[in-house]
Amino acid sequence: MVFLFLASKTEEGKHEKMIFETHAHYDNEAFDDDRETLLSSMQDNGIGRIVNVGASLKSTAASIELAEKYPFIYAAAGVHPNETAELDEDSFAGLRQQCLHKKVVAVGEIGLDYYWDEPSHEIQKMWFAGQLELAREVKKPVIIHSREAAKDTFDMMAAHHADEIGGVVHCFSYSAEMAQEYVKMGFYIGVGGVVTFKNGRKLREVVEAVPIERILLETDSPYLSPEPNRGQRNSSLNIPYIAQKIAEIKEMSCDEVVAVTERNAEQMYRL
Repeated sequence: MVFLFLASKTEEGKHEKMIFETHAHYDNEAFDDDRETLLSSMQDNGIGRIVNVGASLKSTAASIELAEKYPFIYAAAGVHPNETAELDEDSFAGLRQQCLHKKVVAVGEIGLDYYWDEPSHEIQKMWFAGQLELAREVKKPVIIHSREAAKDTFDMMAAHHADEIGGVVHCFSYSAEMAQEYVKMGFYIGVGGVVTFKNGRKLREVVEAVPIERILLETDSPYLSPEPNRGQRNSSLNIPYIAQKIAEIKEMSCDEVVAVTERNAEQMYRL
């Protein structure tokens, strides 16, 4: 499949429509062998900007390093629910400082993950609340990770007035009805490779139900590679497959999907 919109350029030689990759993890060891080569190829392949998302204190620091090195990469600073046991008052103060970095555009990824038993739900909730309030304090949106914790995530976000903070529910895995509730809260819905899977019907229903003005393109690289590359290491170069599937569902052109989702990401990340 050839994606012609990737070659769309202005007279000055700049891309008119560039894909905005809103969620990737290029600090991951899966990219240790070819990180620089891969990232250097992004703009020639129509990937205009990338947000590299922190999932721990270490990966947040690595995300900021990548953002300092590459002009088109931005960072998110945050601790994933599965890593919240590493937090204490001192490290949280360090995280607050990282959030103030000029290329940190969001607090994330943060939230609740009940798939695993550890850390305890109480520890996860405590630091989710803390990071929501941190985002409010530094005036940056949040990137929400929620897995098998639909009710608790929504209830906590409502209790902490997340509608005043804004952000995205990344790698959305719940019902279309729940997605619409998040949209009412002012949130965006992150759509990745799962939308292309044979068993991705639920996410396709979400895409159908949610206005395109509330959808963001993401890969969660190196995870969740879309069809036809499912099972392989993912990268932002696979986003056209995601955009194509959204275009089919929405009965739009790929160009429109890329343009609108780029604008959405600019608005959410305040760029």
